[in-house]
Amino acid sequence: MKQPKLLLPGDTVPTFVAPSMKNPKFAFDQAGGRYVVLAFLGSAKHEPCAKRVQALFKRPDLFNDDKFSFFGVTSDQSDVSEGRIAERYPGYRYFLDYDNKISRIFGVTPAEEEKDEYPPYVPTWFIIDPALRIMKVVPFQRDDRDLDDLIPYLESLPQPPSNSAGLGVEAPIMMLPDIFEPAFCERLINLYKEHGGEESGYMVEKDGKTVAVLDDSHKRRQDHWITDQEIIRMANARIHRRIVPQIKKAYQFDATKIERHVVAHYGADTGGHFMPHRDNTTPGTAHRRFAVSINLNNDFEGGGIGFPEFGKRFYKPPAGGAVIFSCSLLHTVSRVTSGERFAFLPFIYDTAAGEIRRQNIGSIVSDIDADMKKLPAKEEAGGV
Repeated sequence: MKQPKLLLPGDTVPTFVAPSMKNPKFAFDQAGGRYVVLAFLGSAKHEPCAKRVQALFKRPDLFNDDKFSFFGVTSDQSDVSEGRIAERYPGYRYFLDYDNKISRIFGVTPAEEEKDEYPPYVPTWFIIDPALRIMKVVPFQRDDRDLDDLIPYLESLPQPPSNSAGLGVEAPIMMLPDIFEPAFCERLINLYKEHGGEESGYMVEKDGKTVAVLDDSHKRRQDHWITDQEIIRMANARIHRRIVPQIKKAYQFDATKIERHVVAHYGADTGGHFMPHRDNTTPGTAHRRFAVSINLNNDFEGGGIGFPEFGKRFYKPPAGGAVIFSCSLLHTVSRVTSGERFAFLPFIYDTAAGEIRRQNIGSIVSDIDADMKKLPAKEEAGGV
């Protein structure tokens, strides 16, 4: 039998969704922004594995979800039923890898096609940086040398985690001022005030379908969907003239299509915010390439856009200015603490992605963001 092929330092952690003890669909890519210690245990009934977990549980000063997070991975159902493992917040969680899916991804046990009644399993530490890249891979040692070296190594890593590369790094985003002029910003704000907004959900995948859900603890925002074709034309024209050429210059990407014309509202009175997420993780959103966030006003506090994988800085463009970023980046909107933030929030993509959208449009089953299902002739044909 072939030995498992471990992932190596420098590799990007593959995306996966798996059950934890509290969340049946924990998306690991939401853990970006801090160092992660991922421990493949196999089973906590083995004394060496239990010993290592106990050692880390003695360091809540490190494992606080700010500096570090610990994720244990067990393949043994009796670890839960017999109470050998337990989660503790902040900082300590477990993945329930009963089918060895995660273990195979990381190479601590052979691929599924290499079947064996008792396949080899290599209990291993993976130390992962805030951008979800593997920093260090250390199989457990019989003489406990791995455990003796682990805590000193963790304590030696740069803090805060945003300095993991040896210096502070900026998120790979684009900031552009003067996308919308003041009069057009005011017109869009007044449009929202005239018609009001509806609570805005966020998209999740359920049984292969894209479903919108409402959860105030994850997102609190109200949206007005623009139907006035003249305003849509005016917005598209500005994006075509002032954003599309800059994306072409910086990223060699030909943006030709736009999805969604909404005026979004984050209010301090409702605790407006959006927790860390990515914009293209479901079949119904897979076509999205770049997110565009155009602030329409600046008389508010909070409401900045952050990118946890690249530090704790929050970006707040001036009124009429835009933040543009890949839909694959983990991002968040901080809570508005004073006033109201109004923003215009489209997604842009290209012709090839447009075909992906057309193929997947039937997977959207929720009515919360029903306009996502529409493919208006002007939007798809004329685009941006």
